Amino acid sequence: MLDKVVEDTAVELLRIAATELPIEYVSEMERLMKKTKGATGKAQLKSILDDASLARKNSWPMCQDTGVVAFMVKVGDKFPLKSELKEILTRATRRATEEIPIRPNAVDMLKGNTNDNTGAFVPIINWEMVPGNELEIIAMPKGGGSSNVANHRMLKPGLGMKGVKQFVIEAVAAAGSQGCPPYFVGVGIGGSEDLCMLLAKKALLKPFKVRNPDPKLAAIEEELLGKVNELGIGAMGLGEGPTALDLHIEMAARHPASLPVGIVISCWALRHAKAMIGPRGGVKIDKSV
Repeated sequence: MLDKVVEDTAVELLRIAATELPIEYVSEMERLMKKTKGATGKAQLKSILDDASLARKNSWPMCQDTGVVAFMVKVGDKFPLKSELKEILTRATRRATEEIPIRPNAVDMLKGNTNDNTGAFVPIINWEMVPGNELEIIAMPKGGGSSNVANHRMLKPGLGMKGVKQFVIEAVAAAGSQGCPPYFVGVGIGGSEDLCMLLAKKALLKPFKVRNPDPKLAAIEEELLGKVNELGIGAMGLGEGPTALDLHIEMAARHPASLPVGIVISCWALRHAKAMIGPRGGVKIDKSV
């Protein structure tokens, strides 16, 4: 029975992620729409908000690109299911494709579209073993437009944080209108060439408008968010309204000869939903992550 609970919960998380934009994002865009002076910017934000409202009301995907299905999973070392979870989440992805429905976005380079959002290494699952007897699942399907403007650079260590800041601003400027702003920006610093990108993706899921607990990084987040908005890209890239709604940083230790920096950008539809599942099948869903 527990495997069915996990599967049903994963399907529901994908439905929420696809159809319900978190309320705090909606409230922020409503606030910024009132502050936006230009009619074009106001119109773009109103269209986004109308879309989000219709999606929530009718349980329709808020964007035709429902993304590549991905899960962030934390498995308690005493949770009864472990190796079975990959197949359970794969089944849930197939069901969600049909039941929500979400667009089939998994493409095999040699065979074409798999038609059920699964394939080699998809759904993408990032695993972490943690103490305890619970299972945490975050569904985070991410669209192709914003994924295409992700950026990565191995900086020279001597450039330090000044070089990191410059790269972040350059990356968002290069993204321009391509990823459907206003953006959420995740920055991963340190680790390795692959870890920094995972850190950047995890940074997107940090609590909205809550700054880093390290006061130095918190100040850098605020500084970069301000600088990014000074670029003037605006809602949908039309030069009016906000360019970014939030920016978060995750940082790891690094090799002395390397300074990896990853930047993962989300469009205004930062889709996610989280659930905690107990060992006896109790489920608690948190839509805000």
